[in-house]
Amino acid sequence: MSLDRYESLFFNANFKEAASAGGLVAYRGELILQEGEVADANGRRKPPTEVLKQAVLLGDVAGLKLISGSLDELQQFPFVLEKFGAEFNAGTIAVFFTVNIPTAFSTIANGATVAFIPLVQGMVWNELADLVALDKGDFKGLSAADKVATVYNALKSYKFKSATMSLDDAMKTTNNAKRETHGAI
Repeated sequence: MSLDRYESLFFNANFKEAASAGGLVAYRGELILQEGEVADANGRRKPPTEVLKQAVLLGDVAGLKLISGSLDELQQFPFVLEKFGAEFNAGTIAVFFTVNIPTAFSTIANGATVAFIPLVQGMVWNELADLVALDKGDFKGLSAADKVATVYNALKSYKFKSATMSLDDAMKTTNNAKRETHGAI
C-alpha cells in the first residue's frame, strides 16, 4: 500500500513521498475524517466537519505501519476507525494526541495497540519525537519521508506506560478541555 488509496482523504497536505528504503511511503498533513455537506449542484463540498490534525502516516504494500495525529475530542476516534480501521493490525503503531482526555491510556482496535495521550497545546511531530527521545541531530540529512520512518523505527521498541482502558470507559472520562493556541507575540 503506497497510501494512494487514502489520497482522497488528504487535506492541507505537507507531503506524500517514498522513503529511501523498505518500500515505505510517508504522509504528513491533515486527514478528512468526515466530509462537509454538498454545497451546490456541481457537487462541490463545504469544508470537512471532522479532521485528524497534524496527521503522520507511514505505509507499505503490507499495510499501515504508523498513524498519528491530533484529535480535538476522543469522540472523533470512531471516524478514524471507520476510515483506517481495516488497515489496523498487530504491527500498526497508532498514537493519538487528544485534547479532551485527562490521562493517557491505551486500548486495542482491530489488533493494534492504540495509545491516546492528552495534549492541549503543542505539535504532534514534536511530541512524537520527544516521546522516543529523538532530537534534531537524529534527523540531520534525512528526507521528510525518512524522518517519519526514523520515528516509526524508534516507536517499534517504545513501551507505552499508560493504563489499558476500553474506549467506552475512556469516553466516560472526557472533559471540556479546548486546544490552546497562541498567536504571534
